[in-house]
Parts: sequence; structure tokens; C-alpha cells
Amino acid sequence: MCGGAVRLSAMAALPPLPPWNAGWALFLDVDGTLLEIEEHPDDVRARPRLKVLVEHALHALGGALALVSGRSIASLDRLFAPLVLPAAGLHGLERRGADGRVHYPSGFAERLGAARCRLMRFVQSEKGLLLEDKGAALALHFRAAPELAEAARRAMESARADLGDDFHVQQGKMVLELKLGGEDKGTAVAAFMLEAPFAGRLPVFVGDDVTDEDGFRTVNRMGGISVRVGLPQGQTATAARHSAASVEAVLDWLESCLEDGDAKAV
Repeated sequence: MCGGAVRLSAMAALPPLPPWNAGWALFLDVDGTLLEIEEHPDDVRARPRLKVLVEHALHALGGALALVSGRSIASLDRLFAPLVLPAAGLHGLERRGADGRVHYPSGFAERLGAARCRLMRFVQSEKGLLLEDKGAALALHFRAAPELAEAARRAMESARADLGDDFHVQQGKMVLELKLGGEDKGTAVAAFMLEAPFAGRLPVFVGDDVTDEDGFRTVNRMGGISVRVGLPQGQTATAARHSAASVEAVLDWLESCLEDGDAKAV
């Protein structure tokens, strides 16, 4: 079932986090995977422990580690400062390789202007909604007002229709994101795997959300390892083939792996 969704009755049905291997190319989602999700994205802080673990893993893997997030690269840099890591932001819309070059499609961000104004009016008309302006994408959060989920979907779909078929609405945990189509976390992983130092390694993708399923499917097709973090109660479909119970479990896994001096490359 390469690339397909795995049906399971409970998260425990998936194998746990695999033993560390220095021959991996490691791709890590951020919010919900390395950091607990907060009500407002700006409330999230990266603890010193996390930065140390990520930096050590980066060196242990010969630089073959990248953050793959819905956040912008600029937001990731602020979170993980002073580290400057290979990263894909805005669900693959922007990407910075290990060589520091940033790949970013141009000529479309200004098209979001009308949608931004329209969605801001919607947000201001209801309590508990938050519109996050990422520059090249717009994220509508309804975590504080879950009863408005359907209204939020209608508003986002209406804004997308006005922009045209090259834009789409990306669904996440209590958030809907309006962005240019054609790029996702899977395409970002595939692009990294064509470049040094990722090329020739076994890809491993760790994520927690429906937006990470594209990454899972991509590494599955490459014969790699996919890990879903904290599968919600009642959710029975994921392309991931391994599981981690929580953010803390992922951090403990990284810590124990890096303490294991016997890790060998494939």
C-alpha cells in the first residue's frame, strides 16, 4: 500500500518510533510535533532543550535535517534562533536548501490582497476567530470558536473561488489556509531529496496533522519512514506507518537517539 492511507482501529496499532540511524534524511514538522500548539501562533516558544536537540541531530546526520512547516521560513528562523536550518515553509510554498538558497514562487502574493480584506471583515464580525497573515498565505484559525468551523470553511472557499483555481484551501487542526496550489510538504521533501546532503539517504518524516499526510505519502513511496504524532481519538486514517504519542515523546526519542553512540548509517 505504498503511499496509501492505512486504516487502523487505534493509534496503538501502528509501530512505535523506530531506532535512530545516522543514514537518515530527517524531516520534522514543527507545531504539534516539536512544539505544543498554542491558541495564537505567536505564543509558541522553542525551549532551549529543543534547540539543542535539533542542533545535535543536524550534526549527527551530516546536515540532512530540515524543518517542514506551515509557518513561514522567517517565522521558523525567529523560533529557532540562532539556528538557521534547511526549511520548507508555508506547506512547501517556500524552501531553503542546505546551501542557503531560497526557492520561492513570485508574482502571486499581491493577488491575496482582496481576499485578505474580505476575510478580515469576516473575522471582525465573529468572536474567537483569528486571521494570520503569512504574506504569501492566509490562515483562518477557529480554535477558540469551534462552532464557527463551517462558517469559516464557507468564507475561505468563497475567497478561494474569487482568486481562481490555482489557489486552494489547506485544512489543518482548527485552521484553514488559503495558498497557491501545486506545492505541499510532500513536494518539499522530494525537492530536498534531490540535493546534498539529503540525496542518497533514507527519508524520515515526522508530523502530526492532515497537512503532513503529503509528506508521509512521499517518504512511503521512497521506501522511507513516516511517523504520525498524536493521532486524534476517533481518527482512523493516516498514511503514516509509525506513531508517537505526543510532542514530549518525540523530544524524548530525539534525546535518547542522540545519546546512543551505537547509531550507524545504513
